[in-house]
Amino acid sequence: MLNLLKSIVQEVSKAPELGAALEIIVRRVREAMSTEVCSVYLLDPVQNRYTLMATEGLNASAVGKVTLGHSEGLVGLVGVREEPINLQNAPAHPRFRYFPEIGEDPYNAFLGVPIIHRRRNLGVLVVQQKEARLFDESEESFLVTVSAQLAATIAHGEATGILSGIHFSGERARDVCIKGVAGSGGVGIGHCAVIYPPADLDAVPDKLCEDIELELAAFAAAVETVREDIRKVDSRLSDQLRPEERALFDVYLGMLDSNALPGEVVTMIRGGHWAQGALRRVIDEYVRHFEAIKDAYLSERAVDIKDLGTRLLACLQMDAEKVERKYPDKVVLVSEELTPSMLGEVPRNKLVGLVSARGSGNSHVAILARAMGLPCVMGAVDTPINRIEGVEVVVDGFSGELYSHISAELRSYYLNIAEEERNLSKGLEQIRDKPCVTVDGHQMPLWVNTGLMTDVMRSLNQGAEGVGLYRTEVPFMINDRFPSELEQRDTYREQLEAFSPGPVTMRTLDVGGDKSLSYFPINEENPFLGWRGIRVTLDHPEIFLVQVRAMLKASAGLNNLRIMLPMISNISEIEEAMHLVYRVYHEVREEGFDIALPPLGVMIEVPAAIFQVREIAERVDFISVGSNDLTQYLLAVDRNNPRVASLYHTFHPAVLHALKRIVEDAHAVDKKVSICGELAGDPGGAILLMAMGYDMLSMNANSLLRIKSVLRAVSLEWAQALLARLLAMDSPQVIKASIDLALREIGFDHLSRPPRTESH
Repeated sequence: MLNLLKSIVQEVSKAPELGAALEIIVRRVREAMSTEVCSVYLLDPVQNRYTLMATEGLNASAVGKVTLGHSEGLVGLVGVREEPINLQNAPAHPRFRYFPEIGEDPYNAFLGVPIIHRRRNLGVLVVQQKEARLFDESEESFLVTVSAQLAATIAHGEATGILSGIHFSGERARDVCIKGVAGSGGVGIGHCAVIYPPADLDAVPDKLCEDIELELAAFAAAVETVREDIRKVDSRLSDQLRPEERALFDVYLGMLDSNALPGEVVTMIRGGHWAQGALRRVIDEYVRHFEAIKDAYLSERAVDIKDLGTRLLACLQMDAEKVERKYPDKVVLVSEELTPSMLGEVPRNKLVGLVSARGSGNSHVAILARAMGLPCVMGAVDTPINRIEGVEVVVDGFSGELYSHISAELRSYYLNIAEEERNLSKGLEQIRDKPCVTVDGHQMPLWVNTGLMTDVMRSLNQGAEGVGLYRTEVPFMINDRFPSELEQRDTYREQLEAFSPGPVTMRTLDVGGDKSLSYFPINEENPFLGWRGIRVTLDHPEIFLVQVRAMLKASAGLNNLRIMLPMISNISEIEEAMHLVYRVYHEVREEGFDIALPPLGVMIEVPAAIFQVREIAERVDFISVGSNDLTQYLLAVDRNNPRVASLYHTFHPAVLHALKRIVEDAHAVDKKVSICGELAGDPGGAILLMAMGYDMLSMNANSLLRIKSVLRAVSLEWAQALLARLLAMDSPQVIKASIDLALREIGFDHLSRPPRTESH
């Protein structure tokens, strides 16, 4: 049964469009369950009605014509109850709705299961039989499993179809919304440019080519290159393989014959498709046919087809890299999974927004987007990557939504928001050089988080008093090798000089989790609970020692360096790291560098460290809280997983109580505490952190003036009273709503933008 289910899911996922996918579903499910009827009804979000979209066994002419209200008939009942309904005599049920044009008169047995994706009801999958009987438990379980497995594919197919301009009800699409999660606030309107991983067929988008002859020539060259590669491998292995084993290479060469696979690709290119998209379509079709074959040997040949397609794609992409890609003036960068290196693909002055099908609002790319002031939507899993190239969209980074087929009303709405944001930014400039002091005289130092040199001027222009977190992994991530000591020293010196005499807190290399180096891959099933942060650098002291040496030398004559250790989970890690720092310090002094030993601190981001804050603080000079990872670990929520992104609450009661305990325990041993997570850059979060007693708040530069404007308008006493009320609450949603209400009451409603009430 498992193999059968896998086969159905694979065949459906390869379907070129939603209609074909639904036809495959009803045909394969009907065969698998030996029923007389299988049908799919989809819920049209525009009309709020179910439409019969595919059937095997009922009247095919009714497809696309018969509709039911969202609670009408047995289909509507399944959708409303969101659970299976199994009947042996369906016509006798009081909710049965008779449609003569469907032709279901002779069928008595009825089993319907809802199709649900990310809490949204997409439709209902139904099987029927003439015999009056109940479907048994195994049949019901199978249909539920099929529905759950296919929900994402159907959602993706629906989004793809709508993106082409037509709702499946036949109406023109208007203000089509693809939901994700908020990555970085702001609004961007522009045309999509898709970036996809090298040699990944599934990620290749569909687009029309401008020069058919150029595409044909590129494909012909790729075919010849792959042919030659195969001949070379065959020759190289000729004395190691038997003739029957070497026959595989003949099979590959046969597939590359001009009358075989390449011929079909050429036909598609002549039809106007670019070479890479044509190749993907042809390979998908071949793979779908092979995987549907029940013979085990033949079905496995799909792997050979994929391998051949990947080889051809790699050659095409190598050829394409020689031609510099031209981007329009307003670009929304889209990818299956955005990486920091992709942000450099488009000139910053042309980039207006980012969209990633994977990841969450607290992934590393989202943090960089906030630092760059770019609206960003993460976890938009239903984005049809292969069909969105060149499409004009609105990126709503506040709500985490992506809109296409934009109406004049929606465009006007978002243009007004963008104008409000610009005016707000201009209005905040007047407080740039003023201190962050509350109305009752409490001073709250505001620092910034940096990683790129472009952050420096932006931070200084916003009136930053220091750097609470310099992400040293960024220079490592944009390289194709470990940077040398001299390269690191030059990079660190720029940061230290720019903020001198203000302090610069440099976090030692923090890779693993959602931050990876292409030349130092860390592949783990659960990277957030694996080899990351200080664990990596203590296991590789040669990396740690070079980095600390570069930091110390860079600080000569400035003495504004602070060194911070990430991912500390026990005292022994601190002691081992401090031993290495002291060793390097004395070595650098012996080399003639006149430097002071910089303050050494640790990040509290692992739950175990919360209960050892006093012991940790006694050994170091300062404490800094990484609220992003701390929240993730406390709530057992992978912040990069869009399926659970809604469970990641920075205002969860457990998180707030943990943050309060940390600062209390550190102050008990007379050590200062800063916080450098995203919570510090949230207006409500900053108020609560100040009330808890945090000594410094560090955030991205774009948040700094907003936070300063809020804190200068309130009193510490008021903030402490608000904190006391919120700590008595047990719901993160209620806490967040209470914070937003408090902000509105003091005139900062624009900082807690409510969702749009219009329905588009």
